[in-house]
Amino acid sequence: MIKVGIAGGAGYTGGELLRILVHHPKVEITFVHSKSNAGNPVYQVHGDLFGDTDIKFSESLQNGADVLFLCLGHGDSVKFIADNQSFINDNPDMKIIDLSQDFRPENDDFIYGLPELKRDMIAKANKVANPGCFATCIQLGLLPLAKAGLLNTEIHTTGITGSTGAGQKPTETTHFSWRNDNISVYKAFNHQHLKEINQSLIFLQKDFSQKINFIPYRGDFTRGIFVSQYIESSLTLEEAYDLYNRFYELHPFTHVARTNPDMKQVVNTNKCIVYLEKNDNKLMIITMIDNLIKGASGQAVQNMNLMFGLSEKEGLNLKSIGY
Repeated sequence: MIKVGIAGGAGYTGGELLRILVHHPKVEITFVHSKSNAGNPVYQVHGDLFGDTDIKFSESLQNGADVLFLCLGHGDSVKFIADNQSFINDNPDMKIIDLSQDFRPENDDFIYGLPELKRDMIAKANKVANPGCFATCIQLGLLPLAKAGLLNTEIHTTGITGSTGAGQKPTETTHFSWRNDNISVYKAFNHQHLKEINQSLIFLQKDFSQKINFIPYRGDFTRGIFVSQYIESSLTLEEAYDLYNRFYELHPFTHVARTNPDMKQVVNTNKCIVYLEKNDNKLMIITMIDNLIKGASGQAVQNMNLMFGLSEKEGLNLKSIGY
């Protein structure tokens, strides 16, 4: 059994991670750290876990974990590691998977944790930086083209995300009365995930220097990301499908569809669905994921599975909602 510790277990990503791990056949959760909720059962925060686990939030970090998940806010993971260096030194064999953006830029310590891009490196890693949710969805639409050296024109990208992508802390643009029956653009052309997307595309296509024109939207639903992109391409539709099928044939969670999909097919799963269309010289790529699972906690578990030599799919055979 893999002994798991979780820091920041009271938020959305921490709760989603618990929902997956309490049913993972190869995992034992040893502690869930949260100073503000210490001593309380996790189901008092994550009500849907009532009846699934009686584990309580812990104020202290407990030695002996094989892997530590950091489900903390951006900027907080760096601080957590600095403040708890003695704990980390006392557990030198403990692996770390960080779900914030703190360690996503290329560095000597953390491997960027997108399995469809760096699966073999993740399997050998001790520290993994989990990708961003929008970054995951956008990259999975572009990686096959980058691998073939075919990203040679500007990329036009539009994506819409559910309210859980903004985190649990209420803000002006996340509370119900504003978000319901509403939609808005935010961080147009300057979204923070563009840096890691460019980093990954250059990893596959060394001369990549094209602009990604990304317009993100806030949606009036709770979970899911739906991205549409288009580029100029001389590929026929059949050539494009052949390229994508070959790239993803050994990756169990990314599926290339021939019929136009909808987002409910991926919500509550670790899947990404990719769909292609061709119009004159424009290739359109649609991708969709659950922002809390493939875009966060599910992908983190997928990375854990790789790091411990398990099947990528262990504990992640999740069913979409359908209706």
